[in-house]
Amino acid sequence: MTIDEVEKTLREEASKLVEREPLSRLMLEEQVLNRKDFADMLSVTLACQLAGEVMDRSELEKMFGELHAKYPELVTCAVKDLHATVLRDAACTSYLEPLLFFKGFQGLQAYRVAHVLWEEGRPFPAKMLQSIISRKFGMDIHPAAKIGYGLLIDHATNLVIGETAIVGNNVSFLHGVTLGGTGNEVGDRHPKIGNGVMLGAHAQLLGNIHIGDCAKIGAGAVVLSDVPPHTTYAGVPAVEVGHPGDETPSFNMQQDFTRDCR
Repeated sequence: MTIDEVEKTLREEASKLVEREPLSRLMLEEQVLNRKDFADMLSVTLACQLAGEVMDRSELEKMFGELHAKYPELVTCAVKDLHATVLRDAACTSYLEPLLFFKGFQGLQAYRVAHVLWEEGRPFPAKMLQSIISRKFGMDIHPAAKIGYGLLIDHATNLVIGETAIVGNNVSFLHGVTLGGTGNEVGDRHPKIGNGVMLGAHAQLLGNIHIGDCAKIGAGAVVLSDVPPHTTYAGVPAVEVGHPGDETPSFNMQQDFTRDCR
């Protein structure tokens, strides 16, 4: 979907909801119906979620708005992430829900802003935003990490993505996933995730390892070595157990790994 299509859909959903649910009016008018465009909706929603003792809502809303205008790719990625969430999350029934309520979507969009601050050579506000995201949403993504578009971060609780991690496009994360190091080493030390990968709940991927395109990592797996494309790894330590039945496992979110076994 295009940015304009997503904006239109959000306004239509909000208008219908206001008519049948009076308790929604204040939130939807403030965060959707009275906003000039999707970028404005996103900025105010993130500000409402992250405001607190460190930064107030007006400061955050201004910062998000300015950076969304300066880096339009942030808004483009947000649309792709929103669409991915609607398509892949069975519990999602509208485009409004991820925008307003899903901390995985919201935390990812806030990380994207922290990342451009980091890239501008502004580590203090980037890490300040990282800290707020971690405390508010229970997910910790280092602002230096490089993350593609079209991501689903389902539930998000206890998600950790380290400083030198790289994540491709159209990846799906379940809760509790760690892309971490193996100790106190420095330098390039975190996993590299290909396109279309599905990472099961509480999968722990450690070290400067490479996960090939469209691979599938089982829930609770501890992955310490490279994973070839289009393979399924599970266990502790993780080993190859078969091949995904889907061309792009991140899209269908099939959690029954026995179907992949040889």
